[in-house]
Amino acid sequence: MAHSLSAKKRIKQNAKGRTINRARKSQVKTEIKHFESALEKGDAEAATEQLRLLTKKLDKTAATSTMHKKTAARKKSRLAKKLNALKAAKG
Repeated sequence: MAHSLSAKKRIKQNAKGRTINRARKSQVKTEIKHFESALEKGDAEAATEQLRLLTKKLDKTAATSTMHKKTAARKKSRLAKKLNALKAAKG
């Protein structure tokens, strides 16, 4: 248990930051699910739009240090590869 005021304040700050980080990660995971459902349907246009939104969300999450920048880049790359495979199969 923290005794000093600064330690008590850090506990509050950490809890607040953890809540915000969890919310951001959850939003990213939800966007990924939307993207993958569009891929499963075979709708390339919807998947392209979802990837655009997902890229924006990943960049914002990485910019706030919730997620490492290279982790966000890796996720974007893998999802773009899936979208390109769908487009290649269709056309």
